This record gives sequence, structure tokens and C-alpha cells, in this order.
Amino acid sequence: MALLYEAEMKQISLPDVLAGLSVSPDPFTVALLQGVDADGQRVDALVSAAAVGWELDRMPVVDRTILRLATWELLARPDVPVAVVIDEAVELAKQYSTEFSGGFVNGVLSTIAREVRA
Repeated sequence: MALLYEAEMKQISLPDVLAGLSVSPDPFTVALLQGVDADGQRVDALVSAAAVGWELDRMPVVDRTILRLATWELLARPDVPVAVVIDEAVELAKQYSTEFSGGFVNGVLSTIAREVRA
């Protein structure tokens, strides 16, 4: 999450963020970031469609970052149960974002999960 957040705040690409690290992240993190980067348009379209009443660019950056990560995981990692993806995302939102973010992230991801994991 922190690396996606950094890319967004600095307005640089994810490959540039990864290239600038002094220590390479673990392979899972790299795969996750590369997946979010490669499938960004599809991920953003799913989040936008599920976040009724919210434009993507008006969401808190942390919420948007969490939603992108979790949405990609729902799309590309069928080995990870839906409940695990959503629970982890909700916990991140509760810890790092607003008091309402946990519920918001839960609702958006539940909608996306019904669509992509039907």
C-alpha cells in the first residue's frame, strides 16, 4: 500500500518507485504492484462503477490505494478467498484512513467481488 501511495502522491510511475528503492521488496509485493499497474484501467473502472456517488479522484488517496490493491487481488488471485481480501482491506482502511473508510471499502469491495467472483 505504501508504495502505491508514494507513486500517487509523487505523481510518478510504479516502476519508477520500485527502481528508486534501496532494497527490493519481496516478490509478492512486486507482483502485486506490477499487477495493479498493468491492470490499472480495469481496476479503476471496477472501483468507479462500484463506488456509487464517488468519483475516483475525489476519494481519499489511502482509500483509493487500498481499493486498487484489493480489486486487483480479487481479479487475479482466485486462490485468496474473497473474505480474506475484503477483511484485510477493511482493516487497512480502519487503521490508516478515516473513521468511515472501513465501511466504504467493505461496501465497494463487496460489490466488486459479486461481479468478478460470481
